[in-house]
Amino acid sequence: MIQHFHDLSIDTVGFSMHSITSDVEALVEDSGLCNGLCQLSVLHTSASLLIQENASLDVQRDIVRFLDAIAPMDSDRYEHDLEGPDDMPAHLKTILTQTHLTLSIRESKLVLGTWQGIFLVEHRVKGSERRVQIHLVG
Repeated sequence: MIQHFHDLSIDTVGFSMHSITSDVEALVEDSGLCNGLCQLSVLHTSASLLIQENASLDVQRDIVRFLDAIAPMDSDRYEHDLEGPDDMPAHLKTILTQTHLTLSIRESKLVLGTWQGIFLVEHRVKGSERRVQIHLVG
């Protein structure tokens, strides 16, 4: 059995989705693993990970708008606002999505559908440097 750990750093802009598919695919390819698992963990409480449509930017914009509609910035709605008015909405968006993803590796490739991509989703107004830990086992 082989294991690899990698940290992926992504500079984000506010309320956006960032494709990390090619970065993860490159790590899998360079790992030497033939078959196994790829575990991704975003190490933040106001950002998340999604597997979603990767062909149309409209989908990404619609997802961000949908999440904003479900958890809007509204100072009268939330008690928690230590880091600003986007603080609690960002946490709510994270619980509606995922902070960990597990994908299969088969024949040294990630198993993804034709139109699927891996995205880091930024839930804060102001972007920042986000970290995703990648654990490859096989």
